[in-house]
Amino acid sequence: MPINEKAPRPQEFAAVDLGSNSFHMVIARVVDGAMQIIGRLKQRVHLADGLDENSVLSEEAIARGLSCLSLFAERLQGFAPSSVCIVGTHTLRQAANAAEFLKRAEQVIPYPIEIISGNEEARLIFMGVEHTQPERGRKLVIDIGGGSTELVIGEDFEPRLVESRRMGCVSFSQIYFAGGIINKENFQRARLSAVQKLETLAWQFRIPGLDRGARRLRDH
Repeated sequence: MPINEKAPRPQEFAAVDLGSNSFHMVIARVVDGAMQIIGRLKQRVHLADGLDENSVLSEEAIARGLSCLSLFAERLQGFAPSSVCIVGTHTLRQAANAAEFLKRAEQVIPYPIEIISGNEEARLIFMGVEHTQPERGRKLVIDIGGGSTELVIGEDFEPRLVESRRMGCVSFSQIYFAGGIINKENFQRARLSAVQKLETLAWQFRIPGLDRGARRLRDH
């Protein structure tokens, strides 16, 4: 009886999110046409905490980020560049010295890093929900991150309305709850600010026929 050759090993892919509070990496492979997650890594980097009043990342914050990326790089050894996607979000969008961070990061992890827009971040969030939620139909997806909040309405892998606002759990904590002080006055100030940032969007998101809302709060 002839010996059958082993089936080729499924190709693995990695997605890395350089968030304002945490860096996340997800590794997956395609099995029978479906994406199967085989590993996750996450580390709190607190990148946003390193932004000063001039939007310059501190050396300490940069060092925390690079240290995390070095751990990710160990797991990614052997991955083809086309199989790895690394994106930076709100804090790197705001950082005046983001180019310096990227230059140093390239020496730690040998894959391109793209700083994406808020709307592109919203689109990717929606696509992630579509791939992991079995329910079909129109959805409202809200993602509250460390530095920004993304809102998307879409259906069947087609985002129809995407918005990003500069409000997140880390940025609001720094502005309104400095030192961890939470009281009624600070809470009201934070709430008013959130309302002001969102009220211009309210009419766009009041759309008849919205079947269900999907809300994913990142674990910050």
